[in-house]
Amino acid sequence: MPADNRLRIILAIVAVAVIAILAVDPIAQPQDYHHFADQRGLLNIPNFCNVLSNLPFVIVGIMGMRLVGSGRASGGLAELQSVYLTFFAGVFLTGFGSAYYHYHPDNQTLLWDRLPMTIAFMALFSAVVGEYISSRLALKLFVPLLAAGIASVIYWHVTELDGSGDLRAYVLVQFLPVLLIPLILWLFKSRLNGDKYIWGIIGAYAASKFMELFDTPLYSVLDMISGHSLKHLTAAFGAFIFYRALRERKKSTE
Repeated sequence: MPADNRLRIILAIVAVAVIAILAVDPIAQPQDYHHFADQRGLLNIPNFCNVLSNLPFVIVGIMGMRLVGSGRASGGLAELQSVYLTFFAGVFLTGFGSAYYHYHPDNQTLLWDRLPMTIAFMALFSAVVGEYISSRLALKLFVPLLAAGIASVIYWHVTELDGSGDLRAYVLVQFLPVLLIPLILWLFKSRLNGDKYIWGIIGAYAASKFMELFDTPLYSVLDMISGHSLKHLTAAFGAFIFYRALRERKKSTE
């Protein structure tokens, strides 16, 4: 299939998604979102496990920033180094933002959980566009995508303060890349080998959302750890998979 037609398919999906989300009524943040299964405290830290389980984000973020900053990310494309660095910076900040949120979960602290997470999402999506479609296109989209992601979180926060919370833009920027990345992997060929790494990231993300959804049942079964804490660990593992990709992939010979 010609590249122009493949891009038209992606643009059509984006257009349909935007129209569909605008057709939905504003979505307020459910307050029961903040009620997690494991509320045990330890060492004067409330919700200790949900706070501590963010540490892997900080560790993987540091590892990734050091790898990219030192010029040793040979498993990526040279022109996308700033994108990779932003991804790991977002992962690093997610560790602190999410820990802060879980220390005192409410809409105010949730802002600082979602902002760095959205930065990481947008950077990862830009990296996939660059590696599979065009690095030039990725660099053109990178800053607008970051701005759109940050704006979606700020818009939600401002509307919550006004008493008319609206999550629609945030839902769009979080889940549209999850839909588009597998499609891009199917339609385009990467300049790097090792598609398994990107599929591994997708699998880790899907598993983390499953664990988040079944927070209470998993806590009831496992007793020592909740689904939400497992979500943090699994999502951080997804970031670690990308770190390994930047160390081990090679330029494709095909």
